Amino acid sequence: MKVYLKTYGCQANIADSEAIAGILKQDNYELTDNEEEADTIIVNTCSVKNSSQSKELHYIREKAKTKKVVVGGCLTKTLDIRKYAPEITAVFDTNSILKIPEVLQKEEDHFSNVKENRLTAPVIRKDKSIGIISIGEGCLNSCTFCATKLARGNLRSYRIGDIKRSVEKAVKEECKKIYLTSQDNGCYGFDIKTSLPELLNELTTIEGNYIIRVGMMNPWHLTKILTELIEAYKSEKIMKFLHIPVQSGSEKILKHMKRIHTVENYKTAVKEFRKIFPEISIATDVIVGYPFEAEEDFQLTYNLIKETKPEVLNISKFSSRPGTKASELKQLSSEMIKERSVRLYSLYQEYRKNNCSIT
Repeated sequence: MKVYLKTYGCQANIADSEAIAGILKQDNYELTDNEEEADTIIVNTCSVKNSSQSKELHYIREKAKTKKVVVGGCLTKTLDIRKYAPEITAVFDTNSILKIPEVLQKEEDHFSNVKENRLTAPVIRKDKSIGIISIGEGCLNSCTFCATKLARGNLRSYRIGDIKRSVEKAVKEECKKIYLTSQDNGCYGFDIKTSLPELLNELTTIEGNYIIRVGMMNPWHLTKILTELIEAYKSEKIMKFLHIPVQSGSEKILKHMKRIHTVENYKTAVKEFRKIFPEISIATDVIVGYPFEAEEDFQLTYNLIKETKPEVLNISKFSSRPGTKASELKQLSSEMIKERSVRLYSLYQEYRKNNCSIT
C-alpha cells in the first residue's frame, strides 16, 4: 500500500508525522511524496484556527472523493470529523499514533485516553538536519480560547533519560539542530519533579556538533524557573531564542483568557534575558479581537509590543474554536478585528524596518 502523509500545524504535529512515517516504513508500507499515486492519504490535522480548520476539511472532503483518507491529529478530538466528511476511511487521535498500522489494516477508528511515549518510535525526518524531539504531551493551563488542550489534555512529561537518548540518536544521525517541542515547554517536568533547566543542563552534555532550539513556553511557568533557565541558556549549545506568548497587554483580557500570567511576568522575562543575552531573539504571540477586548485593551497590547519590540510577532485574529469556553462568548465584528490586526502588524513592520528605533 502506498501512503501519502499530509501535515498541518506546529512542530509537535510535524514530530508526530515523522513518527507516523517511521512506524509505517518499519511496517513495510510504501511512503510516497505524490498524493495522486497514493492508495491512502493520512491527514495529520491542527485545531488552532478556524482558517486552518476550513482548509483541512476542504482538503479531506476533496481527497475522500477518490482516495481512502485517514484523519488524525488535534482536530479529531475537537470535531466529529465524520459529520463534515462521512466518506473518510478511519479516524485516530494523538494518543493512537503507535497504532497507525492497525488503523490502516482494519480501517477502523482508534481513540485512547492514555498518552503514548513515542520517543523510541522510528522517525523519517522532513528535514534531515533537524531533529524534532517532543519532551511531553499536554499542558497545565486551561486557556479559554485553546482547542489544543481539548485534544492533548493535561501534562505528561517524558523522562530526561528518554529524551536524552532521543537527542543522542538525532545527533548521531547528523542532525545539526535539535528542536525541543511540546504544548508548553515552560512547565516541563512539573509533574515528575524536574524542570526544563535540569533537562537542558543534561542535554548539553551530549557531545557533537549541534544546537538546541527551545520551543514555546508560557510566561507564568517561565517565571518559576527564570533564574535557572538563564543559567542553562549560557551554554553555547542553546540557541539564543525565546518564544513566550503574551497574548494580550491587558490584564483584564488575560484574566478572561485564564492565562494566569501577568503582563509584568512577560516584561520581566524579556528584560532579564536581554540583559544577559543582548543578541537573543524574542518571539511572542498576540490574539487580537478576543471577546470583551475594548479599544483601551487593544491599546495596552499595542503599547506593550511597542515597548518590548519582540523580534518575532505572531498575530492571530481571534477565531472561536468548538468546545472552548471562549466559543460561548459574544464575538467582536470581523471588521474591527481586522482593523486592529492591521494596526499592530504595521507597528511591527515599522520598528523592524527601523531596527527597533521606536521610543
